[in-house]
Order: sequence, then structure tokens, then C-alpha cells
Amino acid sequence: DHTELAALAGVLWCDPGELLDRPRTLREHRIARGVAPQDVARAVGMDLPGYLRMEEDGVWRGTERQVGDLVRVLRLEPPDVVAVTGRTEPLAALLRGAVTTRWQAYVRQVGELVAVERPDLEEALRRLHRDYQGRMTATLGWGGGETAGAAGEEFLERIVENFWAAVRREP
Repeated sequence: DHTELAALAGVLWCDPGELLDRPRTLREHRIARGVAPQDVARAVGMDLPGYLRMEEDGVWRGTERQVGDLVRVLRLEPPDVVAVTGRTEPLAALLRGAVTTRWQAYVRQVGELVAVERPDLEEALRRLHRDYQGRMTATLGWGGGETAGAAGEEFLERIVENFWAAVRREP
């Protein structure tokens, strides 16, 4: 738990976050930053039992203002905010729609879920759409057979990961 990890980090003279793999859950981010649950609850304006329930359930029930406070206290990056607030699946559904149809129709909706500047968001969606359509076009032809569409399906399975790579402008 948090106290054991803090004690181990103290013995090893390192930050608790250095002992963890990349944090994925709200609790893991809090522990990695070495912040007590009481401090997070106070910073986001919640009672401690309510905050701890969200950590245990893995379901964020706070307001947008509280999300902003959470970002500040835990120093979360945009992909982490989406993950800890339970927005990964809704984002994936929107991104699948954006790459399989007209990406322009999804800019506003995706922008409501992620903290990315609009020009960067548009460029990322444009890149995703182009990459997906290129994969699907490459599978067309006489010899497509069973592999036709497999590259597109694999791309869609990793759509959120592909989105964040496009935001970072990775090849």
C-alpha cells in the first residue's frame, strides 16, 4: 500500500514513482507522486471517503473543475487524465467514428474529452484518418483474401494509443 511503498522508497533513497511501472489508475498516480489521499481529496474539494471510493471503484465522479484540480495536484498529462477519469472507451468510440467516416465531424466531441489545442487535435485526427484509410486501401485488390482489413482492425484496436502518438506527432 501507500505507506509501505513510501517506506521502501525512503530506504532506497528514491521517489515512490520510480518503484512503479507507468501509473495507470488514479491510486497509482497518487502513489507515484507521493501524495496522501487526504491531500488529493482536499485539493479537489471532496470528502476523503468519497475520494477513496473513486480510487477503489476506478470511476471518477467529479466535476470538470475537480478534474482541473486533480491535474494540478497529481501533475497528470492529457492521456492520464482520460484514463483516470474513465474517458478511454468513449474516446475510442469517437476516434473509431472519426477514422472510418469524416474526421471533421468529430473534432468538437473529441475536444470535449481531451485537453488538446484545437489545431493539434485537428491535425491528429487528420493523421489518424489518413493512416487508417491508407491501411484499408492497401488491403484492396485481387489477392486480399483473409488479410484484407486485418491491418485496419489492428489499427482500430489500438486507436487511443494511435491517437496519442498522432498528438505527439510520432511517425
